[in-house]
Amino acid sequence: MRLIFAGTPAVAVPSLDAIAASGHELVAVVTRPDAPAGRGRRLVRSPAGAWADERGIEVLTPEKPRDPEFQQRLRELAPDCVPVVAYGALVPPSALEIPKHGWVNLHFSLLPAWRGAAPVQHAVLHGDEVTGASVFELEAGLDTGPVYGTLTEQIRFSDTSGHLLERLAADGAGLLVAVLDAIEAGTARAHPQPHDGVTFAPKLTPEDARVRWDDPAFAVDRRIRACTPAPGAWTTLRDERLKLGPVRPIANGPAGLRPGELLVERRQVLAGTATTPVILGEVRAAGKKPMSATDWARGMRIEAGEKLA
Repeated sequence: MRLIFAGTPAVAVPSLDAIAASGHELVAVVTRPDAPAGRGRRLVRSPAGAWADERGIEVLTPEKPRDPEFQQRLRELAPDCVPVVAYGALVPPSALEIPKHGWVNLHFSLLPAWRGAAPVQHAVLHGDEVTGASVFELEAGLDTGPVYGTLTEQIRFSDTSGHLLERLAADGAGLLVAVLDAIEAGTARAHPQPHDGVTFAPKLTPEDARVRWDDPAFAVDRRIRACTPAPGAWTTLRDERLKLGPVRPIANGPAGLRPGELLVERRQVLAGTATTPVILGEVRAAGKKPMSATDWARGMRIEAGEKLA
């Protein structure tokens, strides 16, 4: 089939690789406009756009998919289908109608669970044991279209959102190509999503990423893993923000350690929660490079009874 791909971040690249190797004709890539990044705030191409640039494939960067010029270019390119992976903008019906077989979206959850921008983060945050990916027909509603196919993925006890998303992006690329092959062959069948089991996954904010030390240890662990690498879990000490990498809950620890209270031992640093303590992992103070919690605590000269806020 003749395809235009829509995607923006690095998780879209495995699907681009799979489509390029599939035999389908990729004529253009639609991605979000170049965005400022780094200390110099230079405009930087998205990972999906950079992938296309390297291969001499046309890149379309509309401010909004409703732009008439963009939709006119879609009509000129005449795609049979537009596969989508994390494009990052709502597509209006006028654009959805242009390809013969519509827009087909790879979403990183088992729909109708976790519709929205951050399905992987919410699966980790809420302690799901299993998640997956779904390929569905894009329509005007938020991730409401009929589903062509799914795959499942076990969530490991140590998974961060970043680790889990990498696996889903790799496996989901194969699912997406399989659906595109079936559409071309005329054998694809999309099934309406059930009305039960609908949950929503809005983008996590920096405030969502602030650690609540008066939560149980398992909830502290989940929040930090869900927010790794983005938006980045954090807390404060001495009125300074402190970024945290994944922690390790322990079954037994010192009695009487209050929520947020630090205990520096020779080889580890403990932080109290509403239940048992957690062992801190990587720590990053403002303006500093990431370091182990023990090195950080040694430099900070943590006093007895000091607490993370």
